[in-house]
Amino acid sequence: MPFVPASVSSAISPLHRAARDFPQQTAIKLTGQDINYQTLSQHIIALGEQLTASGIKEGEPVACISINNLEMICLYWACIDIGAIFFPISPRFPTMQVQALIDTHQVGYYWSPTSDTAPRHCRRLELQFNLISTSLTKPIDFNRPTNVILTSGSSGFPKAAVHCLANHIANAEGARSLIPLEKGDAWLLSLPLFHIGGLAILNRCALVAASVVMPDQAISLNQQIARDKLTHVSLVPAQLIKLLADENTKLESIKALLLGGGAIAVDLLEQLKQRNIASFTSYGMTEMGSQITTGPALSDGNSGKLLPKRELKIEDNVIWVRGECLFMGYLTSEGIQPCVDQDGWFYTKDRGEWDENGNLKILGRIDNMFICGGENIQPEEIEAALKQHPLIDDAIVFAEPDAQFGNLPAAIIRGSITHDLHTKTGELESFLADKIARFKRPRRYYPWPEGSEQTGLKVNRKTLINEIRKG
Repeated sequence: MPFVPASVSSAISPLHRAARDFPQQTAIKLTGQDINYQTLSQHIIALGEQLTASGIKEGEPVACISINNLEMICLYWACIDIGAIFFPISPRFPTMQVQALIDTHQVGYYWSPTSDTAPRHCRRLELQFNLISTSLTKPIDFNRPTNVILTSGSSGFPKAAVHCLANHIANAEGARSLIPLEKGDAWLLSLPLFHIGGLAILNRCALVAASVVMPDQAISLNQQIARDKLTHVSLVPAQLIKLLADENTKLESIKALLLGGGAIAVDLLEQLKQRNIASFTSYGMTEMGSQITTGPALSDGNSGKLLPKRELKIEDNVIWVRGECLFMGYLTSEGIQPCVDQDGWFYTKDRGEWDENGNLKILGRIDNMFICGGENIQPEEIEAALKQHPLIDDAIVFAEPDAQFGNLPAAIIRGSITHDLHTKTGELESFLADKIARFKRPRRYYPWPEGSEQTGLKVNRKTLINEIRKG
């Protein structure tokens, strides 16, 4: 049943509640080790005591520079207990960017599993993560700042979006109304905790006493699904392609696949249909705690219907959102700055429209649009058309400068069609002829860069395009 605190100032966190109600239920699955909620709760209470003893006070940000691990999960929940602000930072960030974040947000403490990262003017925490505490859990305020998630938006220095636990609970409860999650289910933590999608998995599982499963790099995803009886998996198209290509893949335990936003390639959808697997796409954003709309994965790119505890309006084709999921604001040197209009609406910069069935269709980002010969080009429209080709798994469209037209559309594509790609331009031109206008069809095609990785459910467009431009 839904988690509804009797009072936001007198309730324990969802994790401790799960430990109280279902102490022996598995909370974390690691390679060769299961940790139940009771044990995890005791570890987290002990860690909170260590953080307090280190001098960390309520409202102070604590940076965590790490990939996903058990320690990072414990640190998140311990920060919630003591009122500190969990501030995860990707370990792939350049040293100068990490330092700029530390300085800008006046972060006094950080934890990293290695000593390689050592930002100046910031104390490295020496923590023990395997201690057991016998102390009692304490009530917390669900409306105080809980965490920061960095979001770069379209460009520039990352913005630090601040959420409270009430935001996360509202998002998780709304998401569960369409994608059921129950005690005993197992969700693979395939998304990093410095992205909102990864953090959302922790909150969803704690609310219902489901298991968070850590990826096992020593075996294939197919093998881990079978061994750990995974029920929920969040995947990007490249991971799904690899999974379905394995002839030994058995997905009987899977209740739901949550796929990257936008249109899904026709071939992938057909394979999922043949296996009778429930797959979903969604429209979501960091500032709303993750999912806003969700629906069955379709090739037309619609993102489903509005979930509970959210509001959405469209003005001049641009999406505005508000509701219980909406973040507190951006962390700045002056404190947390709300970014809403006088009625509490947040301007997303995403273009969208409702279809005749009440599903949201995302038309693209305002800041992705470019002009070709006086005509507006929305890259996402072209990408959706390209992904209807049976040999294309993913596509990113961008502007290439042109002396005559100002810009011309070019496309980066992934899929088996990229073999001898220079000979396929005519074929792709014919394929797109009845789908999009002539001026929107890409003039050049590039194969997806080898080795490029996607850490969240959304492709990092800027990084991918820059790789092509540098090449």
